Amino acid sequence: MRIIADVDELKILVGQEVGCSDWLRVDQQRIDAFAAATLDQQWIHVDPERAARESPFRSTIAHGFLTLSLLPHLFGATLRIDGTRMIVNYGLDKVRFPSPVRVDSLLRARFTLAGMTPFAGGLQLEWQSAIECQGTARPVCVAASLMRAYL
Repeated sequence: MRIIADVDELKILVGQEVGCSDWLRVDQQRIDAFAAATLDQQWIHVDPERAARESPFRSTIAHGFLTLSLLPHLFGATLRIDGTRMIVNYGLDKVRFPSPVRVDSLLRARFTLAGMTPFAGGLQLEWQSAIECQGTARPVCVAASLMRAYL
């Protein structure tokens, strides 16, 4: 875990990759739990036998939104920003899923601080996040995510 001491340290990191998470496995149990929580039971996610027969991926794949939803965990396990009262998710500007996440894949995320904008009471942070899958060349998710750090 990288600990950023304060906002002054954060300011000098704009434009740099700030951290890379450890690997996290996306197994069928996690995919099934996400499907149950979101009511998205499409067979390419939850039916391993049918996916093996009919899917071009020859296995189940994770929902794109499951992959995206891992960003807060991966960020929190990678970076801590001290000197703030709280940091909240403010939303996303651009999200793409360039490659599928096959069941039992290992994922990690790289975080680049793309920008900082002051607002009353804090700073808005823009992160370029890229989720990688072990053994593949293309990222499985790229996102511009926004956080608000209250000082």
